[in-house]
Amino acid sequence: MKIQINTDKHIEGHERLEAYFSGELEKGLARFEDKITRIEVHFGDENGEKFSVNDKKCVIEVRPVKLQPITVTEHADTLEKAFSGALTKVKKSLTTTFEKLKAH
Repeated sequence: MKIQINTDKHIEGHERLEAYFSGELEKGLARFEDKITRIEVHFGDENGEKFSVNDKKCVIEVRPVKLQPITVTEHADTLEKAFSGALTKVKKSLTTTFEKLKAH
């Protein structure tokens, strides 16, 4: 399972940020590990220098083996909250997707 972290120009994409979020993805999606080929995470600050509520965005795209990519988006006031919300959504989506496949 390959993990790629991307940030826009308003967020510093330093190694600590990448290591933290990659680790959280590996832990959070461990049970799907053999069913996923790649995960891309995109972080953005929609207002740049200005402050506003819920201006941090996290988009997680998961590419399951032999299936269409699953993409979720979450907005929050911090990157961590946006990431956490997106991770919860993607777990739910993957669970639903794989349960439907099992039922057929």
